[in-house]
Amino acid sequence: MTAADLDALRDRLAGLGRVVVAFSGGADSAFLAWVAHDVLGAGGALAVTAVSPSLPAAERGECAALAAEWGLRWREVETDEMEVAAYRTNDGDRCYWCKDALLRAVGPLAAAEGATVALGVNLDDLGDHRPGQRAAAEAGAVFPLVDAGFAKADVRGWSQRLGLRTWDKPAAACLASRLPYGTPVTLGRLSAVERAEAGLRGLGFPAVRVRHYGDTARLEVPLDRLVDVLARRAEVVACVTAAGFAYVTLDLEGLRSGNLNAALSP
Repeated sequence: MTAADLDALRDRLAGLGRVVVAFSGGADSAFLAWVAHDVLGAGGALAVTAVSPSLPAAERGECAALAAEWGLRWREVETDEMEVAAYRTNDGDRCYWCKDALLRAVGPLAAAEGATVALGVNLDDLGDHRPGQRAAAEAGAVFPLVDAGFAKADVRGWSQRLGLRTWDKPAAACLASRLPYGTPVTLGRLSAVERAEAGLRGLGFPAVRVRHYGDTARLEVPLDRLVDVLARRAEVVACVTAAGFAYVTLDLEGLRSGNLNAALSP
């Protein structure tokens, strides 16, 4: 049973009238896009996927597949964060510049639609270091899940009840989040992470992070999968070194989404 009220979310979306949903294909944005389409119809809800080097090709394909399955009105738009020096520098405000690029790309579409940009931010996201939320708010975007009182568990619970296959999809932050702050964002580094993670998913590890430390890859998987990584050590090493890393390490603390933010603590 979930605590959040689906009717509250539906009412919030109905009150907005027309929305453009930033649609990454993750559990949150997928749920928001589905409900928005259900409430407002194809004419009132447009799902937009931001395409850039930080979006894995597999996620881009998943967005297209979900849009087709659910009958969403959907389109892609290219974002230019890689052209922004402040983004490439990868300091604590990297996510600000990423969301700034997203809103600059999506804003004109929303204006043409007479719509409000909506992001799939949930209550749990508010407690982490997320400067992108500030950029979104400054651009006039709204967070309907937050407004309706939805935490991550509510999103997953309602998604399951509604029969959405994204209900248990592992969290998948952008590829740049795999680079420690201070490590410049480059196409080569993003590509190495994407190839390594795609290979590991192919080995049966759907929830995985490959943190990029130069020649060294630090792997994070859920604690109950650590033994599986060790059991398939040779395959894992071959997969990750094929992506361009010289050394492969395993984080014994397991998968922790956003754990690189700890480096920003005073």
